[in-house]
Amino acid sequence: MTSRLTTAATLPAASKRGGTLLVAQYPEPPTLTSAWTTAGPAQSVSGKIFDGLLTYGPGMTPRPQLATRWEVSSDGLTVTFHLRSGVSWHDGKPFTSADVAFSLMQIWKKYHGRGRSTFANVIVADSPDPVTSIWRMSKPAPYILSALSSVESQVVPQHLYANRDVLSNPYNNAPVGTGPFRFVRWTQGSEIVLDRNPDYWDAGKPFLDGVVFQILPEANAVAAALETGAVHMAPSGTVPQSAIGRLGREPSLKVTEHAADYSVGLTVLEFNLDRPLFRDPRVRQALAHCIDREFILKNIFYGYGEVSNSPIPPGMPAFHAADVPLYQYDLKRAEALLDAVGFKRGTDGIRMAFQNDPLPIGTSILSAQFIRATLAKIGVRMSIRSSDYGEFVNRVYKRRDFDTTLNGATAGPDPAIGTQRFYWSADFQPGVAFSNGAHYHNPEVDRLLEAAQVEVDPGKRRALYASFQSLVQTDLPRIPLISPDTVLLTNKRVNDVLVSAEGIYGNFASTTLAPA
Repeated sequence: MTSRLTTAATLPAASKRGGTLLVAQYPEPPTLTSAWTTAGPAQSVSGKIFDGLLTYGPGMTPRPQLATRWEVSSDGLTVTFHLRSGVSWHDGKPFTSADVAFSLMQIWKKYHGRGRSTFANVIVADSPDPVTSIWRMSKPAPYILSALSSVESQVVPQHLYANRDVLSNPYNNAPVGTGPFRFVRWTQGSEIVLDRNPDYWDAGKPFLDGVVFQILPEANAVAAALETGAVHMAPSGTVPQSAIGRLGREPSLKVTEHAADYSVGLTVLEFNLDRPLFRDPRVRQALAHCIDREFILKNIFYGYGEVSNSPIPPGMPAFHAADVPLYQYDLKRAEALLDAVGFKRGTDGIRMAFQNDPLPIGTSILSAQFIRATLAKIGVRMSIRSSDYGEFVNRVYKRRDFDTTLNGATAGPDPAIGTQRFYWSADFQPGVAFSNGAHYHNPEVDRLLEAAQVEVDPGKRRALYASFQSLVQTDLPRIPLISPDTVLLTNKRVNDVLVSAEGIYGNFASTTLAPA
């Protein structure tokens, strides 16, 4: 197995041109535009259609994309972006600073689960000319340059979104972007077809003729498609974890770990705190003692990841705190806590019952099933409901028709971007996906998060996040479980996928497909 960020080969463009890349897509995305959602399946596709203001190199170093250069004022309250001239939307209209201002102020700040906190301090975006965007802030935002990739903060065309409802805009599912590939069609349940953008600003790219996302019904079908060559690529999460080792031994395939450095993920058990059942933190703590994380890592994630006992996982060492309240696997302790709260076993042996809605991917479903079996040992009945991706998002974040979820999302690249949204009370906004679905509200947590948002001293910022982690691990609105590794499985004909920190979520402009 390999684990590295590569540099695109410097062969003559003519020798690399051609071919259609076939990518396994499971589950089917709820939309094809990620300007207002953090849903991973949507990001996988939309990152090829849209470019971001920035892209990122090793160590999350910002690199030019739609912005060619940028300056931050000495007080941290103004950021100026100089935009690339001559860039066009796929419909031929010019890309300008007005598109950036509209996306920032009208979409990212209002609808995006991470953007609501990331850009909270931005008060205005000025457009003095078509290629200059000036952001003015009420307080510094030292993390903001880490949040401008195409899938994190996606610039959409103002002329197609202004004066329309953002969430129901038909261009969400037939996107018009600035990226290397153009949307052709989405046949739901079958495929999403993109073709090469001949007017792409990066002359000579993309090298591929197109990208087709083959929508497959379940993870075993993805594994079979890789083995037969029906698809050329599949990220982890689309294939059974148990199959990765076997697929890596196939002569035609290769497996690459750490395939999305930009996105440090975290799988959690999350509570709906509007349910009276979960309002006493001792109940949540008791359930935490029922989860054998090491078993889940070894037998469900097959070792691809690491246990996390904190909301900021170990893969973010600049902010991760290990000195937090821990909940070792201890069923006797769990039963004692539930007895103390008043949830004693009834005559049928049952203490309590609730539902769980797992994110519709294999590891979340299997983890939920394992936890269900363990909880049954102490008289807790947890039933599992299944759904497709769109229904999961609507049920949890729009209708709030859930008790618990077995959920997963990115925690980085900075806590203010990835982690804060789940704990900051201002990020409780029904309809905004992958935000504060627990409806957690602790004024001291809010204070710590808001202070860390604007703190420019790295040591003080780390201390604020350490206090935050200790406090929320006492309250436990979410139980951290596993920080999974992102693994990429590709046919050996595929090259130059991982040329930026976005990894598999990057735009594939440099990707090539060797002849069969």
